[in-house]
Amino acid sequence: MIPPVSPLSPATLSPERRELREAAQGFEAIMVRRMLASARAASFAEDTPLTGGGMEQFTAMRDEHLAEIVSKSGALGFARSIEERLAQHLSGQGEA
Repeated sequence: MIPPVSPLSPATLSPERRELREAAQGFEAIMVRRMLASARAASFAEDTPLTGGGMEQFTAMRDEHLAEIVSKSGALGFARSIEERLAQHLSGQGEA
């Protein structure tokens, strides 16, 4: 697995900053899932036996897993940007 891009490792973060990082990564994962869902909605594929409820559930689970991987890897950088911007508002933090 690719480590987070941020130079601060989770072990060196304060509890507040760790929560902020997790929230920012969660938000990025939501954005990635939405982007994947939008891209999939634009599909021109016809309904087939392989496009039923089971396949939709598998696709949703796959998209969720991919979104989690992307957000934790820092590949898009949304979470890092959100975390750094909001960390400025944490009181008494010398980590930003």
